[in-house]
Amino acid sequence: MTIFVDADACPVKAEVETVATRHKVEVAMVSNGGLRPSNNPLIQMVYVDHGADVADMWIADRCGPGDVVITSDIPLAAKAVSAGARVLKPDGEALTERNVGQALATRDLMTDLRAADPFRQGGGRPFSKQDRSRFADALERAVRAAKGG
Repeated sequence: MTIFVDADACPVKAEVETVATRHKVEVAMVSNGGLRPSNNPLIQMVYVDHGADVADMWIADRCGPGDVVITSDIPLAAKAVSAGARVLKPDGEALTERNVGQALATRDLMTDLRAADPFRQGGGRPFSKQDRSRFADALERAVRAAKGG
């Protein structure tokens, strides 16, 4: 079992390390660079080449059943779910076979709407303490479930 983290913009790296340490699970923090290495022997820093979706492809090529993937990237989430991995967004939302298709469709719709109206402003809501707490609880449950089969 490995926890794969799409780490470049991930706001919950510390929570991942805490849960991984508690359960003695290896973590691959995948980024294009710029992250400080961890002294934790369970944390592997994986630096991939710069370029669109290079980190996502690295994770998608390696994750599978029994693994947990942490990402906000919906196309990566869809690939990871298809590979049999458990997927969590940093706010704690689980993406599964039941809901990842809807998430992908919503993402595509929002991309089209932004392209149609270049003056459209805004983004997601700010990341909150509740999101961080919800994520930590969700990751704890996901790791326990993955370890249990």
